[in-house]
Amino acid sequence: MSKQLRKMPLLPLRGILVFPYMIIHLDVGREKSIGALEEAMVHDRQIILASQRDAQTDKPLPEDIFSIGTVAEIKQLLKLPGGTIRVLVEGLHRAEIVRYAELDPFYMAEIREYDGAEPKTPEVEALTRTAVSQFEQWVKLSKKIPPETLVSVVMVEEPGRLTDLIASHLALKIEDKQVLLDAVDVKERLERLCDILGREMEILELEKKINVRVRKQMEKTQKEYYLREQLKAIQKELGDKDDRMAEADEYRQRMKEQELPKEVAEKVTKEIERLEKMPPMVAESAVIRTYLDWLLALPWTKETTDRLDISIAEKILDEDHYGLEKVKERILEYLSIRKLTEKMKGPILCLVGPPGVGKTSLARSIARAMERKFVRVSLGGVRDEAEVRGHRRTYVGALPGRVIQGMRTAGSKNPVFLLDEIDKMSSDFRGDPSAALLEVLDPEQNNTFSDHYVEVPFDLSRVLWVVTANVMHNIPKPLLDRMETITIAGYTEEEKVQIALRYLIPKQVRDHGLTEKQIVFSEGTIQKVIRDYTREAGVRNLERNIANLCRKAARQIVQEKRTTVKITAQNLHTFLGAPKHRHNKAERNLQVGVATGLAWTEVGGDVLAVEVSTMKGKGKLTLTGQLGGVMQESAQAGFSYIRSRAEELGIEPGFYEKTDIHIHLPEGAIPKDGPSAGITMATAIASALTGRPVRNDIAMTGEITLRGRVLPVGGIKEKVLAAHRVGIKKIVMPKENKRDMDEIPVNVKRSLEFVLVEHMDEVLGAALADQ
Repeated sequence: MSKQLRKMPLLPLRGILVFPYMIIHLDVGREKSIGALEEAMVHDRQIILASQRDAQTDKPLPEDIFSIGTVAEIKQLLKLPGGTIRVLVEGLHRAEIVRYAELDPFYMAEIREYDGAEPKTPEVEALTRTAVSQFEQWVKLSKKIPPETLVSVVMVEEPGRLTDLIASHLALKIEDKQVLLDAVDVKERLERLCDILGREMEILELEKKINVRVRKQMEKTQKEYYLREQLKAIQKELGDKDDRMAEADEYRQRMKEQELPKEVAEKVTKEIERLEKMPPMVAESAVIRTYLDWLLALPWTKETTDRLDISIAEKILDEDHYGLEKVKERILEYLSIRKLTEKMKGPILCLVGPPGVGKTSLARSIARAMERKFVRVSLGGVRDEAEVRGHRRTYVGALPGRVIQGMRTAGSKNPVFLLDEIDKMSSDFRGDPSAALLEVLDPEQNNTFSDHYVEVPFDLSRVLWVVTANVMHNIPKPLLDRMETITIAGYTEEEKVQIALRYLIPKQVRDHGLTEKQIVFSEGTIQKVIRDYTREAGVRNLERNIANLCRKAARQIVQEKRTTVKITAQNLHTFLGAPKHRHNKAERNLQVGVATGLAWTEVGGDVLAVEVSTMKGKGKLTLTGQLGGVMQESAQAGFSYIRSRAEELGIEPGFYEKTDIHIHLPEGAIPKDGPSAGITMATAIASALTGRPVRNDIAMTGEITLRGRVLPVGGIKEKVLAAHRVGIKKIVMPKENKRDMDEIPVNVKRSLEFVLVEHMDEVLGAALADQ
């Protein structure tokens, strides 16, 4: 029966529906819902619960909420961490939302309540018995409700309450439950419940039929399985076989799950059969197990899909590395060809350069750009051929070589495989590992690479090989012949500054827990660190010094409560101490017998002063400054040339009999070698003997012959940058080195004058000043 309208706070429910007589916990977190709870607690602890039409709606409007709900009494209220409230409610009776009196700060609804009292008629009694009978059958079929619950439900005598209790135990959709809740009339409610129960029974009967059909189909398999298990148990009791049968079955299952090549599958099957036949407690069974594990773990057919988007690859390479244009260009060419054809074999790139120029990290970037797996194997100190090709299985503790181990780690047959420090390999009585690498890196052979342990040929032709080395002359020639060599000479000072600003400083600032506002570097500061505190071709020491500055700044920020630490070229020494290196400066004044040469070192170019002094004596030539054999020969050749041209140069003809000549290169603790200082030493000798000073704004490099020809030398880019750094204006260099000028940065090239020479006479004409 209905009553008069009554105002009551409304709590919308998501994905749940509460029937009368139902006791349930609800977690309430929405602001409006919490407001409705608080309002109910202030008054009579009663609230109306109505379900949302869509559980995903976070802020339901009145039209999103069903109009029939349940008036409930709040039994218990508990506030949880995070602002959520857990409330225990008990459903009392149905109610209809007639209209919404208030919408904010929570929903206040005017409701019409229904007490559910209905007279018992024969029809209602019949429907009640039908519902109870169907519910009992449903419980037996579904087996989701314990028998005690069934007894407690059946004991209820009131038809309306019985209907609601049964409905609350059924796993129905919200829409179906709402249909039962909407039925205010008990008779109508019972009819709807019987319909729903009948439908659920049909579904359960259908499920039962499907299960019977599946069970029949599985009977044969199950029968065979049980017979096998009985056979195993009998054999175990007789001591014939043990758990090896199960182990062999497991290996067979693993083999079925993989697409193994025919040759490999035959080998695996053969080894599994050997394992089955082997008597218990035989040591070789462990060897077979390890071998099978390796064979089944290798990526025989698994491949990753290459990302062949050239623009994305170029962007990633530029993000990770500054400069290194040749390497980037080669990778992009490879990707372009892969986009046109799938048949191309993976290239073998050999990156040669001093430490710290980014060879290893470049290989990682290649893998990231192509979305391939990355594997790194260091070959430094490897002197055993078995490290590359694996040990034979007859040896105790035998394992595959590092190449096969790397392929297992990668999990695909086309990773980017980095062979690091290939120039550090050596050989002894155990074989030559570099010879074993020939098969790995030869595109004509590596599609059937044979590892002594695996014994089955493995295809390495899809691998993109990247090899790194510090120097090229330590790599065996046959191995070098199979690789595409890209030389990374090192970074110029300008490139180092950009690398520091773009990569090193942000990385170190982040690693030391700082922000860009807390520590400020200027470009001049980085230049001073590079010039005075590091001497290297790469950027490792530069990164260490930046990390040192970050540590000092972090201490000042924590200890002295500073908000910002500015590091300038003027206060740099307070952080890093006195400069560790100095660069040779160009001579300020014109001097006789002093010439400026250019030298290449492993840490970049440098300026080299050559001093020559003459004194009375017997024609003795003295060389000092820890010169190598090649440099001493260059000095002898230069001296012989000057002696042969004495008359043309205005030198006394018999000077070599009564004049001692001393050639000295300062910084005698540093070994110096190479032919590059040939023309420099000859110019200094000519200056000392003629008395004509050498121009102080000129520097030179080139090899000299006895006839005075000037031969080309290496390291032009590094030498030119060193000259530019110390203020040289003119550079004398061999004409044949003109091709190397393309590598020199444009801004440096514009500020220098280049004199290209073929003969020593041209050098003397350009370098010697008038008296």
